[in-house]
Amino acid sequence: MPRQVRIEFPGAFYHVMARGNRLQPIFTSPKGADQELFLKTLGEACERTGFRIWAWVLMKNHYHLVLETPKPNLVSGMSWFQNTYTRRFNTRHKQWGRLFGDRYKSILIDDDHKSGGSSYLASLLDYVHLNPARARIVSPGKKHANSVLDYPWSSIKRGYALAPKVRPQWLVADAGLELFGLNDNAKGRRHFVERLDDRMNAEEAKKCGAGEKEGQTLHSTLRRGWYWGSEQFKETMLEELDGMSTAKRKAGKAMPSSNDYASGTQAKDHDLQHAKAIIDKAVKHFGLKHGKGQSIQKAAYGDLSVVATAWAICRNTSIPQRWIAERLSLGSRANVSERVRKFDQIEPANLSKEMRKWKMMNF
Repeated sequence: MPRQVRIEFPGAFYHVMARGNRLQPIFTSPKGADQELFLKTLGEACERTGFRIWAWVLMKNHYHLVLETPKPNLVSGMSWFQNTYTRRFNTRHKQWGRLFGDRYKSILIDDDHKSGGSSYLASLLDYVHLNPARARIVSPGKKHANSVLDYPWSSIKRGYALAPKVRPQWLVADAGLELFGLNDNAKGRRHFVERLDDRMNAEEAKKCGAGEKEGQTLHSTLRRGWYWGSEQFKETMLEELDGMSTAKRKAGKAMPSSNDYASGTQAKDHDLQHAKAIIDKAVKHFGLKHGKGQSIQKAAYGDLSVVATAWAICRNTSIPQRWIAERLSLGSRANVSERVRKFDQIEPANLSKEMRKWKMMNF
C-alpha cells in the first residue's frame, strides 16, 4: 500500500490494522495467552494515551481496531503499543526481531454519528465485528460456532455482550450501542448481537459487512484508500493535511516526497484539491472566465494568465498535464509542457506587475 501521511488531530477516528511479518501469526499460544497479552497491552496503551476503542477483533495473523484519539497522538501511541507487544511476545516465546510486517494501516473515519446504524463509523463497527464470519470461522449452521458471539477474540464476546461492570473501561461499547439506537442494557446488547447474526445469515460470507456508501466500497477503501467518509469529510481532511504541510514548511521540514507516497490516493486527492484552489485563486487574480463544465475559457492570443495558472499547478502539484490541458483549455499535455517551460524562462522584468505578483505568491 502506498505510504500515507498520518493525519492527527483531537477527536480523530481511525480504522487500524496490522499483519504479522511475512503474514506469520502474531498469536501462537494454543490457549489464548498471546491474545490476553495483546489485550492487556492495549489496555495499558489506552491508559497512557487516552485512546478510546470502539471495536476490535484478533485474527491469527492480524488485528483490527476502531479507535478514537481525544489527543492528536495516534503515531506515538501506536508506536508504544506495537513495540511493547512485540517485546513481550518475543520474551514469552524466546524469539527476537520484528513481529509485524509493514507499518500498520490507519484509515481516517468520518465521525458522522447518525443513529440507526447508517453512519460511516457504524458500518465500520459491523465490518470489524463480522470479520470472523468473512473468514468462515463462524457461519450459519456451523456447530458450536453459528453466532458472532461464539468467536472469543472480538469486542462482541469480550465487551458488547457484557454488562458495563465486567467489560474493559477502555472499550466504549455504550457509545457503540448508541450508534445503532440501542440502550446499554441486557435487551439492547442482545439485539446488537442478533442484528449482526442476521447480517451474517443474509449476506455472502466474503462480502459480509462490507457495505457501500456514496460510491465507496468499505472493503476496497480499507485495503487501498486513506479515508472512509463523505466528500465533505475528505475535503476537511485534506485541509488538515494542508495545515500539516504549512507547519512543516515553517519548521524547515518536508512532507513525504517518495514515489511510493506520490502514487497513493491520499497524495492524488491532496494534489487535486490544491490544483482546484490555484484555479480559484487565478479566477480572482486574473479575472478568468469559466467555460463549459468545469473548464476555464480559452485565453485570447498573447494572454498569459491561463499559462501562468498552469505553471503554478505544475510547480506545486503532481497533477497530470492532461488534466491541466482539459481544465484550462490548453489543448494537449504537450502544449501545456511547452508553454509552461517558456513561461518559466521569461525574465521578471518582461512580465507585467500582475504577473510578477502571481509568480511571487505562496501557493
